[in-house]
Amino acid sequence: MKIALIAHDERKKALITFVKEYESFFQKHELFSTGTTGLRLMENTSLKVHRFQSGPLGGDQEIGALVAKGEMDAIFFFRDPLTAQPHEPDVNALLRLCDVFHVAVATNIQTAKAVVKFYS
Repeated sequence: MKIALIAHDERKKALITFVKEYESFFQKHELFSTGTTGLRLMENTSLKVHRFQSGPLGGDQEIGALVAKGEMDAIFFFRDPLTAQPHEPDVNALLRLCDVFHVAVATNIQTAKAVVKFYS
């Protein structure tokens, strides 16, 4: 399975904690991430992560392109709903593509646990 891991700055710590908790699950899959999130994940786990640009520099769009080509199976996107993002249109476009192409998206820990359980 191809899985994208994305987190806004205020949610990176939560994503890293979650991925560490389920590292054995993530080890079985091909992982992709936006730049800074991917770097932090690799620094804090033993996982290999293909990194794209950071979100504001087009990373969300790069992942969206994989969704549009049918090359992404699930996305864990821990969003910060309380902080305006300069690239919010890119975020919304990515989420819209996931809806159009029926890609599972987890935007919080509870949904992420459900997605892991479903695919385990």
